[in-house]
Amino acid sequence: MTKQTFLQGTLILILAGMITRFLGFINRIVVARLIGEEGVGLYMMALPTFFLVITLTQLGLPVAISKRIAEAEARGDKAKTKQIVIVSLVITGISSIIFSTLMILVTPFVATHLLTDQRTLYPLLAISPIIPIIAISSVLRGYFQGKQNMKPQSYAQVLEQVVRISCVALFVKLLLPFGLEYAAAGAMFSIILGELVSLIYMMRQFNRKKHMKVRKNFFSYLSTSRTTLKELFSIALPSTGSRFIASISHFLEPILVAQSLAIAGVSSTLATKQYGELTGYVLPLLFLPTFITQSLSVALVPSISEAEATKSINLIHYRIHQAIRISFASGAIATIVLTLFSIPILTYMYGSANASKFIILMAPFFILLYIQAPLQAALQALDLAKAAMWNSLIGAFCKLTVLFLLASNPSFGIMGVALAISLSVVLITLLHLGALYKAIKFSIPVLDILKMISLLLMTWGVGELLKNIYDNMHGGLLLLIGILGVFCCIYVLFLFLLRFITKEELKQIPFLQKWF
Repeated sequence: MTKQTFLQGTLILILAGMITRFLGFINRIVVARLIGEEGVGLYMMALPTFFLVITLTQLGLPVAISKRIAEAEARGDKAKTKQIVIVSLVITGISSIIFSTLMILVTPFVATHLLTDQRTLYPLLAISPIIPIIAISSVLRGYFQGKQNMKPQSYAQVLEQVVRISCVALFVKLLLPFGLEYAAAGAMFSIILGELVSLIYMMRQFNRKKHMKVRKNFFSYLSTSRTTLKELFSIALPSTGSRFIASISHFLEPILVAQSLAIAGVSSTLATKQYGELTGYVLPLLFLPTFITQSLSVALVPSISEAEATKSINLIHYRIHQAIRISFASGAIATIVLTLFSIPILTYMYGSANASKFIILMAPFFILLYIQAPLQAALQALDLAKAAMWNSLIGAFCKLTVLFLLASNPSFGIMGVALAISLSVVLITLLHLGALYKAIKFSIPVLDILKMISLLLMTWGVGELLKNIYDNMHGGLLLLIGILGVFCCIYVLFLFLLRFITKEELKQIPFLQKWF
């Protein structure tokens, strides 16, 4: 099985993430154009419940599998690798059956009494069959990550998005005459088909490239798996706690938003529309650079786990520094582009710039989100998943508390929701940094902080100049794309000038090696 270096694996994941994000945005644009802000609101209100059930089903195993398989591979222990796969499949198989059944049973109550909009019943029921599919997929992803082979899951991600975008317009148009709730359910069903095709592909890759026969001595491996089970759960349970807290937070968020805005005197229809703008239009744009940070995080866990197994403390520090540097570089350009060009971007993408006020408020805070994922991955790889869980709990509690206090105040309304989300991002990132410093004395050097500030100031100055050119020329879509292209080229020069990207790192990329 092909193994990549940290940067090679990261690059593969980034390229796949870039493609899937682009296809995902096309999917969102199609859905938004077909069912409008209210339909997107129904779709987005149903998603947190789905994410919560998926979190409970996976039990945090993908990260645990990746870490433990990376350690087993470093020792050359093939039997341990097989045992990890078997135990993980059994756990996720049982949990998926339990939680699929529970989701179907509690969906009517959730839709009617918690989400306060009975129309969310159909999207919730439509998505429930996906749970066992994602459960098995998560085990296979963890296996390939632990092997430090990022190609299968990358190809599967792209394939999943292609299938989804191919089906979403068909199902939405087919069901739209029956009502917005049925159209939202059709959009959910396209997700199931995409995940199913993705799972089939990964299973084929697993069968082709595995060096084990899972069914051979299956029960023998299972009966002696107590130690393996403990090792997996020592990472999985705190990781589940972190994801569970995030999912509970996302689950409660639309409920609190609806209730708080009702107290502030906002009607249910308007609240759904405003929440659809924030979560359906703005947050996807703000989360756009996270395909890079998530890619770094996925590759970081097995890399740090391997370094920890060999007691290479300096390598651990270097990998975390490297991940933060690259993550910040990807987030800084997105922050400034979205802040300066929010109105034309929203107008061309969604046909409305009403949500620009959210972007201008939230983008400066979200620059810390882009280094949050690598920090959490580092904590998990160092067996500090429990610290990450507590940080997530504190951040979620503060977010929900501030959300209710501000959103229920007519002076803030929906802007209070945006402020609460931003506060949570900043708080969790700072807590992660504190946990790493306490554990391994890791901190971001003052020189790096000065370089980050310099990068932001230089980029903002150029961005302001280009924005004035765009406004003065009264340009259209082609001019906007051209200006953003020039902006990105200048930004890359800034990255080399400030050494956010080094020659040593470029040498590790195969098709660039001959140039350095």
